[in-house]
Amino acid sequence: MNQHKIPTSPYTQEFLFEQAVRNDISTFWQDRQEGTLRAFDKKKLYWCRFTHPDHDQMILIANGRIESVWKYQELLYDLFRQGYDIYTYDHRGQGLSERLCTDKQIGHVGEFHDYVRDMESILAQTLVTKSYRARFLLAHSMGGAVVTRYIQTHPDHQFDAMALTAPMFGVHMPYLLRPIALPLTQILSALTSEPKYAPGYQGYLSKPFDNNPLTHSQTRYRWFRQLYESHPELKLGGPSAQWIWQSLMAIKQCHLLTRQVTLPTLIVQAGEESIVSNYAQDRFHRKVSKTNRDCELFRVEGAKHELLFESDQYRTPTLDAILRHFSSHRSA
Repeated sequence: MNQHKIPTSPYTQEFLFEQAVRNDISTFWQDRQEGTLRAFDKKKLYWCRFTHPDHDQMILIANGRIESVWKYQELLYDLFRQGYDIYTYDHRGQGLSERLCTDKQIGHVGEFHDYVRDMESILAQTLVTKSYRARFLLAHSMGGAVVTRYIQTHPDHQFDAMALTAPMFGVHMPYLLRPIALPLTQILSALTSEPKYAPGYQGYLSKPFDNNPLTHSQTRYRWFRQLYESHPELKLGGPSAQWIWQSLMAIKQCHLLTRQVTLPTLIVQAGEESIVSNYAQDRFHRKVSKTNRDCELFRVEGAKHELLFESDQYRTPTLDAILRHFSSHRSA
């Protein structure tokens, strides 16, 4: 009698997600090393790491706007099982890092470069003295811009390759707003001493799964929304005008300084993207490719913005591409 054999995967599968989160991933998560450190301006940054004596490779993960390390438990588990030490953290003003406004749900930053300086602090203070055969960067959305600006401003960096999922090299906005968004948000930032939400934005809103722009995976989406309800300190709402102004300035720098991106780079693009701009990712890829022969763009057709949090049919090829990219750029 022929038995139907369930295909095996090196990653957590969606149909087993709830069981894994309650058991194996939960056990893994309890073993995390975590803490806070002081950034250059004394703001507290939350960090988290998973290390094993036998691992000689590491990945630093930079998440997106409104996200937290806590949301990525499944990803950290999957990558750790592939033999990587994992280091990650919450950006200033979000997650479990120190908030920057009286209204703690406003997504705000003084200067975008503050995110880059925070990354310096994380690298200096959480890697301690462990040496690695290979070091990699993995970043999502806003984290992609942060990591790119870090690489562009630190030519002496020690990373072997980076992978960027749905990187923020441009944002979706109405056509008529595009030419005025940067000067408008700069003016709005100057008009107030206390950060306020940019026009059209508000506090944290738990959107229903139907028509959400992030993922096709109802199981993963429901879990992450429940996580934020269980830990309301993770919640973050819309951005301040200053955050938008500073982010648009950083995006311009990402495109202007592509010659400084010399390490092997993988851009993973979501086919059904509606948060960031795929056109801007294409443009960045073309520019970097002129001076860096090892820059690849991999498009996952049908996927929404959160490629690392998508249904298996999109998440699996995303992870496969990332790990293939990393394994081909390990030191001998």
